[in-house]
Amino acid sequence: MTAPTVRPTGTRTVTLAVGADALAVLVFAAVGRSSHAEVVDAVGVLTTAVPFLLGLLVGWLGVRAWHAPLRLPVGVAVWAGAVVVGLGIRAAFTHRLPLTFVLVAAASLALFLLGWRAVAALVARSRGQST
Repeated sequence: MTAPTVRPTGTRTVTLAVGADALAVLVFAAVGRSSHAEVVDAVGVLTTAVPFLLGLLVGWLGVRAWHAPLRLPVGVAVWAGAVVVGLGIRAAFTHRLPLTFVLVAAASLALFLLGWRAVAALVARSRGQST
């Protein structure tokens, strides 16, 4: 049995990964707003999501995620960027950061940002590909 060949990450894969990460953050923001009985419209969701989207960008740039966006360690770094930067920006503007929000945000973003990568890894493994 030979080891799977590692191919350079294509533009399509990177584009889909960026889209999946952004969608994950937008879903996180929409679910959060909904669970607090806030209006779930485009402006409200974007307002809530922007700090975490900026954190996502920092995470992507920090680990150069475009080289291997599907790898779980890359996802962990992207998640950490989204959480640390997102919560930091949120705290700077709201002047508060309840521990419960920190825990729920970190866990929810982990589920969303790492969850799709885990599914992608399982699909790739079932097809005999590497991520």
